Amino acid sequence: MRGHFKKRGEKWYFWAELEPGADGRRRQVSKGGFRTRKEAEKGFAEFRDQVRRGEYVAPSKLTVGFFLEEEWLPAIKASIRPGTHDHYSRMVGGYVVPRIGARRLSELTPSQLNSFYAGLLVDGRQQKSASKPAGLSPKTVRHVHTLLHKAFNDAVRWGSLQRNPADRAEPPRPRTPEMKVWDVTRLRIFLNQVADDRLGPIWLLIATTGMRRGEVVGLRWSDVDLDAGRISIVQTHVLVNRQVMVSEPKTLKGRRSIAVDASTVTALRQFRRLQLEERLRYGELWTDTGLVVTHEDGTAINPRLFSSWFAQHARAAGLPPIRLHDLRHSYATAALAAGIPAKVVSERLGHANTAITLDTYSHVLPNMQEKAAEQVAQLILGS
Repeated sequence: MRGHFKKRGEKWYFWAELEPGADGRRRQVSKGGFRTRKEAEKGFAEFRDQVRRGEYVAPSKLTVGFFLEEEWLPAIKASIRPGTHDHYSRMVGGYVVPRIGARRLSELTPSQLNSFYAGLLVDGRQQKSASKPAGLSPKTVRHVHTLLHKAFNDAVRWGSLQRNPADRAEPPRPRTPEMKVWDVTRLRIFLNQVADDRLGPIWLLIATTGMRRGEVVGLRWSDVDLDAGRISIVQTHVLVNRQVMVSEPKTLKGRRSIAVDASTVTALRQFRRLQLEERLRYGELWTDTGLVVTHEDGTAINPRLFSSWFAQHARAAGLPPIRLHDLRHSYATAALAAGIPAKVVSERLGHANTAITLDTYSHVLPNMQEKAAEQVAQLILGS
């Protein structure tokens, strides 16, 4: 490879002659800004080595938006969960493309990404209202950064980018919100409130197992062994473009078998009998989905509607408002406070590892430490 050097004003530049392109046309690359000819020669040598190693990516007119929407999202669709792909698509279309979609992918810099993140924090929300801030939360902006980092890593592997600009970008640090949970007294109040509800046994199931919403509404009777008192979680229901779709559990550990206590088993037997009575009553109008959680005609329940029903019951019971997912947190908090080993709680929740459980529920650990200190001391020292 030949190199030419020239001084323009106070700075030195080099020109490199590359092999002709596929169309036979001459290809020349230039780079400047060097203080001395020696620095320019060193820059040329580094560029030449980069080309020889096959690491050089020629500048292209490929835009960020085109790459994400037309190349990256279609390419990864088969390898990720439908809900995850839908989430990525909404972030790309809602946050990324409107702001930096027209920029050339090869020219995107870490500082431009930092400015993009700052803009999202101030005025990133698509649907603005007086009751909500115009900016996105640091956690959401961090999710956008994670998506871009993954996409640009793929662009590097596929030869569309020389290096990942997100490597050196600085997304905001997410604030850790205070976890909202119900203590065991409030859990009992809630369960008393829904005792006569048609789905009372299902609310009890969530409270005593910590199952995720999608795992509950996607549960099939074929995955429930009432005689053994066990439930196998092998599928989940998720919302994709407002449509309910069957998906796999969130993580590999999410595919699991959990024990169910005797009281919950009894309640599920009662619910099974009720569902069979409804099936006889509806006759040919019954829809056989095989699901545990259904409407009276056997059809599946939309996960969002299921959450709405939970909120209505919580208000009726006069309890502090929490999300349906926080019922899972309430179960985990109660289990750890009762002294159940973190590994067992982690396995029942379907966490990828115990560290996630300990980190998520660290607020319970101080009391557990005090309790452990007293119990061990009594064991060693006696009464």
